[in-house]
Amino acid sequence: MNIRFAKTAAKHFDEEILFFKTWIDKPKALGAVLPTSSATARRMASVINPHSQGPVLELGPGTGVITKAILARNVEPEKLYSIEHTEAFLPQLRSEFPDVNIIHGDAFQLDEALPDMKGVQFDTIVSAVPLLYFPAEHRVNFVNNLLNRLKPGRPVVQISYCPLSPVPSDQETYSVEPLDWMLRNIPPARLWVFRRRLAS
Repeated sequence: MNIRFAKTAAKHFDEEILFFKTWIDKPKALGAVLPTSSATARRMASVINPHSQGPVLELGPGTGVITKAILARNVEPEKLYSIEHTEAFLPQLRSEFPDVNIIHGDAFQLDEALPDMKGVQFDTIVSAVPLLYFPAEHRVNFVNNLLNRLKPGRPVVQISYCPLSPVPSDQETYSVEPLDWMLRNIPPARLWVFRRRLAS
């Protein structure tokens, strides 16, 4: 067996074990039984403009699969801000991505998680927060707060495990469009893109 393949397979297995143990303790904090697949992570990261050079915000990096895909989009590690609520994932994230801004915090409380970045506009926000576990009003506020932190017209991409958008479209303030079905993800996932409606 190829040594590099064996090491990669072992690392992937360790990530799944860590994810599963955390899911047993706090299933609502994760929303899935396995980490996001690498194909799904790449599709989520595909909305990032690789020529922007602007900062990117990641919510819910978990084991770092999406983090890795974001960095592969030409995002400089020091310009990636990854907020993780589950403490068990932090040591691994900080070890694997030492130059990324790995922050222990709540994606619903960004002013507390990012106290020095209130005026910063991100190029893209990539979210794996399990929104369906929260009341609808909180979800709408969540999306609006994220869109306020983006450059005009730039997207929030959100993963969900429901065929319908986890946040309904708002005809006045933001739009929501399906990005892709990821049927090989476990469980199958649907990706959604939110954008602030520009004044006509």
